[in-house]
Amino acid sequence: MTYRRIIIGDVHGHYDALLRLMEAIAPSDKEAVYFLGDLIDRGPNSAQVVEFVMKNRYRCLLGNHEQMLLEVLGGGQIPTGELFQGWLYSGGHTTLVSYNHRIPQEHIEWMKKLPLYLDLGDIWLVHAGVQPDLPLEQQSSTQFCWVRDEFHSMSEPYFPDKLIITGHTITFTFPGIEPGRLVSGAGWLDIDTGAYHPHSNWLTALDITNGLVYQANAREKKVRKLPLEEIVTPIDPSIVQAKRA
Repeated sequence: MTYRRIIIGDVHGHYDALLRLMEAIAPSDKEAVYFLGDLIDRGPNSAQVVEFVMKNRYRCLLGNHEQMLLEVLGGGQIPTGELFQGWLYSGGHTTLVSYNHRIPQEHIEWMKKLPLYLDLGDIWLVHAGVQPDLPLEQQSSTQFCWVRDEFHSMSEPYFPDKLIITGHTITFTFPGIEPGRLVSGAGWLDIDTGAYHPHSNWLTALDITNGLVYQANAREKKVRKLPLEEIVTPIDPSIVQAKRA
């Protein structure tokens, strides 16, 4: 029997959609489930999402939104200043509300231990991507959690033998991409379909073992399962390069 590897994109506090997604996937205890980060912010139930992932001991990466939370709350001091306001503006207010304005230290310590990437041999998981012209050892959370256009405009794969799977950049922000579709480029696949965004509201999980995509819609409460080849669109790197220019 082949056990599945399931990769889940940015949840952003949409706990109900996550539960519907997990019900459709129905992973066994022996199957691996990975989250690409950005469990929190923007959606209404960040606290419940974090608790769910922690309770089930699913592996999760550090996303830029977890990083922002740690920058303002990870030091144990009362948050003030521009960093705090920036996090609130980026969706942190809904996270605080979901925690009744008191985030347990257990959750903060858990986030501090989240890895920046996971190397699974044939696939390489990271929240945002990599800086194409830098070796891995010279990169940090700045690249792994935040990079966009430099990564998506690569004309050659970063790894010769690994597919990079990311979240972070909502797929419909690429030219000509319909909400809910995935996008791929030179050695990478982006599965963030914008669970929090009213233009999409699709939360995506990828069964990389069987080439299947599961999606739950946070607004319409729909769930669907599609072959990966039917829902992914290759991106011409020159389009992203032109966008950067």
